[in-house]
Amino acid sequence: MGQRGEDLFGEDAQGAAGAPAPPASATSMPTATGHRERLRQRLLTGGAEALADYEVLEYLLFAAIRRGDTKPIAKALLARFGSLARVLEAEPAALAKSPGMGEASAAALKAVALAARRMARSEVADRPVISNWQALIDYLSTDMANLTVERVRVLYLDTKNRLVQDHHVGDGSIDEAAIHPREVIRRGLDLGAAALILVHNHPSGSPEPSKADIAITHRIAEAGRLLGITVHDHVIIGHGRHVSLKAQGLI
Repeated sequence: MGQRGEDLFGEDAQGAAGAPAPPASATSMPTATGHRERLRQRLLTGGAEALADYEVLEYLLFAAIRRGDTKPIAKALLARFGSLARVLEAEPAALAKSPGMGEASAAALKAVALAARRMARSEVADRPVISNWQALIDYLSTDMANLTVERVRVLYLDTKNRLVQDHHVGDGSIDEAAIHPREVIRRGLDLGAAALILVHNHPSGSPEPSKADIAITHRIAEAGRLLGITVHDHVIIGHGRHVSLKAQGLI
C-alpha cells in the first residue's frame, strides 16, 4: 500500500511525517509483538506506576500504529512537549505533524485527554462544589494546568452550590479588557445562579495572584453583592499548585 500518514483503516504508518519506516529486519514482527505483550502484562499487573511516561505513550500509540516500534515516537513526543500531560494536551495538528505520527495517532492521544477531563468533571457534576473542593481542583487542574495561554472561566452555582454552568469567558490576561464584571453577573442572573467561582490559569506555572487578579475579583464581588450573587472564590491554577484568593484572605 506504500507509506503515508494514515491508511484506509485509520491506522498511522510507522514513519509518517518525514520519518522513514525502518526495514523489516530492524523491527521484526515477533520482536515487536513480544515487547507489546510484555508492556501489556506490566500494565495489567503492575499497578499505577508500572509504566514509565514514555511507555504509557508507547502503549497508547499501539492502537493507531499496529506494527513496528513506537518507543522512539513516544520519546520524541516527550522531548518535544516536555511531559506526558503536555503531550496529551498538545494541539492535534502539532501532534499529527510530529515524526512518526499522523491523524490517527493524534486522535488516539486526544481521546485519552478527553476521557481524563470527563472523568474529572463527573466527580464535580451534581455535587455541592464547596464540600467537594479537592474534586473541583482536580477537575480544573486536569483541564488548565498545562495550557500555554491564560484562560478565564466562571463556574456558576445554584443555591445548593451545585454546578449550573462552567463558562469559558475567553483567553488572555484577566483584566477588564477580557472579563467584564457586569457581563459576568448578568450571565449569572440569566442562569438563575446564586453564586460563582472565578477561575484562571497562569501559563508561567506560578499561581501567585497579581494585582490585576485581585482588583478584578473585588470588582466582580462588589457587582455580585448588589444583585444577590455571591463570589465564593477566585482560584488560580499553576503547574502542580493552585491558589485560592479566599484562603489567602483576599476576598
